[in-house]
Order: sequence, then structure tokens, then C-alpha cells
Amino acid sequence: MKRSITIFACATLLAFGISCKKSSEKTKTEQTTQKQRLKKIALQIEGMTCQIGCAKTIESRLSKTPGIKSAAVSFEKRLGEIIFDANQISESEISEEISGIGDGNTYLVVAIDNLEL
Repeated sequence: MKRSITIFACATLLAFGISCKKSSEKTKTEQTTQKQRLKKIALQIEGMTCQIGCAKTIESRLSKTPGIKSAAVSFEKRLGEIIFDANQISESEISEEISGIGDGNTYLVVAIDNLEL
């Protein structure tokens, strides 16, 4: 009788351990798939008056925003090129982030173009 209980307990633990492992493997696969949703966009930004004060401020703020992998802003071109994780942040949220810098009325994204990575 004790042997039957021991065998049953071991089988139950083994089955539980296998199901947990499969579940964690699925989660890792889903996370990997989500990480691969990188996108690159070009934003036309109005309201910048200089490279150091405006463009670098926007670039710095975007670089610290969760979901944004890289940001490069050019005052001369009035353009920002952003690589971001579409699972964490959207194009409209990036636009809102830029519009919210400073007093909230200085910078405006007037166009968004998708680029090849």
C-alpha cells in the first residue's frame, strides 16, 4: 500500500513538473515573438529652433521612453528617426511624447513615415 502511494505521488509530481516546463517554454516563445516587433519610423517635427536645445532634448527624452530602442533627431532636416518596439509603444504615443515636451505647445509631429529596418 505504501509503495502504491509513493508511486502515485511521484507520478503526480513528475506530471506537474513536465506541464510547468512546457508552460514556461511557451511563455519564452511568446516573449521572443514580441521582442521581434521592432519598427522604424521617420517623424517630421515642427517647432524646433536649434540642434542643441531642441533636437537633443527631444532625442534625449525619447531615448529614455520605455519601448524606444533608439532615437536620432536632426534640426536641419526637421526629422526624427525612431526604432521602437510596437508591443510596448505606438506611433501615436511617440507623437504625443514629443508634443508633451516643454510647455506642450512647442513641438508638433506633422507626418509619420514607416521605414525599413
